[in-house]
Amino acid sequence: MKKLFGTDGIRGVVNRDITAELAFKIGQVLGFLHPGEKFLIARDTRESGEMLVHAVVAGLSSQGADVYKCGVLPTPAVAMLTKLDGCKGVVISASHNPYTHNGIKIFNGGFKLLDEEETEITKLLKENTIPRNHQIGRIFEYSESEDRYVQQVVSMFKDSDFRGIRAYVDTANGASYRTTPMVLQNLGINVTVHYAEPNGKNINKECGSLHPQALSRIMENADIGILHDGDADRCIIISEDKREVNGDKIMGLLAPFLLEEGRLPKKTVVGTVMSNLGLEQYLKDNGILFLRTHVGDKYVLQKMLQTTANLGGERSGHIIFLDRSTTGDGLITALEFLRLVVKTRKSVSELSRTILDFPQITVNVEVKNKSVARSPQVTETIESLQRPDIRIIVRPSGTENVVRITVEGNQQSEIENIAHKIAAVVRSLDRLSAQ
Repeated sequence: MKKLFGTDGIRGVVNRDITAELAFKIGQVLGFLHPGEKFLIARDTRESGEMLVHAVVAGLSSQGADVYKCGVLPTPAVAMLTKLDGCKGVVISASHNPYTHNGIKIFNGGFKLLDEEETEITKLLKENTIPRNHQIGRIFEYSESEDRYVQQVVSMFKDSDFRGIRAYVDTANGASYRTTPMVLQNLGINVTVHYAEPNGKNINKECGSLHPQALSRIMENADIGILHDGDADRCIIISEDKREVNGDKIMGLLAPFLLEEGRLPKKTVVGTVMSNLGLEQYLKDNGILFLRTHVGDKYVLQKMLQTTANLGGERSGHIIFLDRSTTGDGLITALEFLRLVVKTRKSVSELSRTILDFPQITVNVEVKNKSVARSPQVTETIESLQRPDIRIIVRPSGTENVVRITVEGNQQSEIENIAHKIAAVVRSLDRLSAQ
């Protein structure tokens, strides 16, 4: 069996990599590992979601687990509810990927699985020897799950005065198409919602956090634009002058604010190897230590727990506030940023200009064999192009058949040249490996 878990659960093309049979077996394994326990299960808006939910539920129930079906719900909502209830959770989602993909994310008491837990599940699936259970679990409709999440988030920010703020929201036709507008409106924000009409096929399609230009084109007389991905664990901000504010800038701007509030223990923020040097420099100038870890919010979380950091995240908009949630929550991120806007009485563009990004380029190379990213030829090419003022990261995607090449430095033309040279080597090696 090939590697099952990526950087964010199990993910792939539906009916090829992610099948009803696999979903059923994963349900069985989870039920076997946690006999008689309570599981929540939710999905995003992909057309395959209902099928995969039924399969996982059948597997869980066949092993005696009780299952509570939440319907369409953001991933961070399931994380929050599993922490509150001290139970397990499963989310059927492929996050920012197209509708033809889907995936399975697993939570235990609010947290994603550790690597050792993923290894154990993979081992049991490979052995295919789960014994039959004579106990059949019960299945419930958890219809109040959405309201419960909405009220939890509203209660976190009830002391903030957001009245008068005009926000445009892009929910990527995904899992937050109801929850984010509901929370913002409950908090007194004037909300204009776009891309909130899911049909099973339009999730992330030319909208959402990967396509900020879609919302910026239609924003009018707004103070802020808020974008999520398909399962709403990401947030990207658009300024009133229609410029993107990525996850690095969101973290950088919020860090001194949280420090002032006493919410930044040890004056530490956690990012990844992909975080821009501009963020690191800005935090250093503000007396804040910046730590890097592997790409993937589960690795960010692990480093946060190890260092007792409260703030961590990724340039993509996965941002974790550990005193609020155990995983990236795009809605909580947006509200934390709005608190900053209210407190400083500055526009989003004024705030954003205080952090200067170093020039950075990322080239995504589609490959059949992701291991070429670790080949000696690629390493030699990187070493030959390395400079003291250049940062080069070459890594296989944890969720797609892609090698990502990121180069950062002072000169845009130089980093573009370096990135494309490395990309050419990766493509050549991939072609050779396929022969």
